[in-house]
Amino acid sequence: MKPVWIVDDDRSIRWVFEKALAREDIPFKSFTSATEAMAALEGGQLPRVLVSDIRMPGQSGLELLRHVKTQWPDLPVIIMTAYSDLDSAVAAFQGGAYEYLPKPFDVDQAMDLVRRAIEETPHQEGAEESISLVPEILGQAPSMQEVFRAIGRLSQSHATVLINGESGTGKELVARALHRHSPRKESPFIAINTAAIPRDLLESELFGHEKGAFTGAAAQRRGRFEQAEGGTLFLDEIGDMPAELQTRLLRVLSDGHFYRVGGHSPVKANVRVITATHQNLETRVKDGLFREDLFHRLNVIRLRLPSLRERREDIPLLAKHFLAKSAKDLGVEPKRLADGAVKYLMGLDFPGNVRQLENLCHWLTVMAPGQSVEAADLPAELREQTSSAGPYDWVEALSMEADRMIVAQPGQVFDILTRAFEGALIRRALVATGGRRIEAANLLGIGRNTITRKIQELNLDDAKGEEEQG
Repeated sequence: MKPVWIVDDDRSIRWVFEKALAREDIPFKSFTSATEAMAALEGGQLPRVLVSDIRMPGQSGLELLRHVKTQWPDLPVIIMTAYSDLDSAVAAFQGGAYEYLPKPFDVDQAMDLVRRAIEETPHQEGAEESISLVPEILGQAPSMQEVFRAIGRLSQSHATVLINGESGTGKELVARALHRHSPRKESPFIAINTAAIPRDLLESELFGHEKGAFTGAAAQRRGRFEQAEGGTLFLDEIGDMPAELQTRLLRVLSDGHFYRVGGHSPVKANVRVITATHQNLETRVKDGLFREDLFHRLNVIRLRLPSLRERREDIPLLAKHFLAKSAKDLGVEPKRLADGAVKYLMGLDFPGNVRQLENLCHWLTVMAPGQSVEAADLPAELREQTSSAGPYDWVEALSMEADRMIVAQPGQVFDILTRAFEGALIRRALVATGGRRIEAANLLGIGRNTITRKIQELNLDDAKGEEEQG
């Protein structure tokens, strides 16, 4: 069996792969650079599977990928990177990568991927074009990596896509990414929010009108479908589209042509339609508010964007990006979030999602007094919010609550949190023992006198228990 090649300038990554492959009795060979791996390829050596980092000194993993796919198109290449941005994923898939593996990765997951690549004949397609690695959409959370993979797999498709996600999650960014990485990228991308345009104007906005079609129509006007000819039309908040326009949209998707308002000649529509909504369209169909046949037309491929509270681990990365962006726009030095501020933000729910975080970073760039932003520098309305349960464990949650209280209740933090902590432990132990204090004390590892004193100090008399003798 030919070996699996690992190409990475990071010695620790090579070591992890080598140990994992050795445990599986899979032969391997390691390289510290893409140049070194290319030299081995030109020397007649070939791997069974090639696993390469994307960013290394000298030639990049994408250059190695393009070289391999030119000469050996059936060779599976797994691209891995610590830079978990959309363009990295799309560039990998468009270059013909078998899979995209973001760092840090789970070793078992990585080995499953290698075994699958060994066993399967990969499907390779895609252009060998160089794509800028400037991040377009950021995210290291697994849920965002799934979105990146989906965009990469759709990069050569013309399929209709429905994007689901709460307001502020970046649905239009995803639609633009789908367009920018599609065969239609040289043609227009036209976006329209169907909920933001009055019902009586929306038909003309979408399909255009002929001169004299209605009062005020002094000249012929091209609608958004014509403006997007050959490209992509993004219809945001499609769930709010009026029923009569749902019928017209269905006809365009079915027949490939439409009529301008007041027109009698059909206009051909060569447009890829991408739609988005924060609503549950299945529920709106059930309630008779959305046409079922249109729903099925739009729901060819569905992407779900996670809310920010579902990807809290991305908050530091996003905040750093938005602070740098705001600083560049304003011509000032970028500010930095202190650890306490980061932890506090990671405990908030952010109902406005990524858009709310971006607006916050712009506010901090203008209003925060120093270069290092502390939790106390956050807007008052955020400091007053109670942090949600932490994204990792109870220690993180406690840390976030401490950060909040240091701002909101200075001088009282230790006493309040200590009393709450001890009270919670004693209450749970008493529940576990049915109120028997000696047993509860034994469970907690404290003495009988201690638990009695603490119950009195903490006013836990409502936690009824027996004063056992003996």
